[in-house]
Amino acid sequence: MGATENFKALGLTLPPAPTPLGVYKPLLMDGKYVYVSGHGPVQDDKSLIIGRIGDQLDIEQGKMAARQVGLTILSTLVANLGSLDKIKRVIKVLGMVNGTPDFARHPYVINGCSELFAKVWGEENGIGVRSAVGMGSLPDNIPVEIEALFELH
Repeated sequence: MGATENFKALGLTLPPAPTPLGVYKPLLMDGKYVYVSGHGPVQDDKSLIIGRIGDQLDIEQGKMAARQVGLTILSTLVANLGSLDKIKRVIKVLGMVNGTPDFARHPYVINGCSELFAKVWGEENGIGVRSAVGMGSLPDNIPVEIEALFELH
């Protein structure tokens, strides 16, 4: 099965692709690579999931927020490329977590996105290299921001 079929089998929906709120492009293609700018957790009604992990949100809510960021990235890919099937594989994911100073499980939170990508493109192509880091804050107090690099077919 292709990425689009794999996604449909998950029974999930894509939120609206966000429009930039600053001076940047949401996506940039360079040869066989697609760079996706940092995305936040956009919900179906275009609102953002808000809150700091370890304070307003627990770790499981943080992981679900990271999955929602993954869905938002998928939405941007579909809006700009027309199909998830144009992506060959995930190259890199950079996950930034807005956690309390004592929060230390950033990789667990970012797994919410990484697990989604692994289900969409399969473990061989859906898991790339990754960094998961903590931040003192993120824009609008979102719990997670993720940027990614993909390879085109």
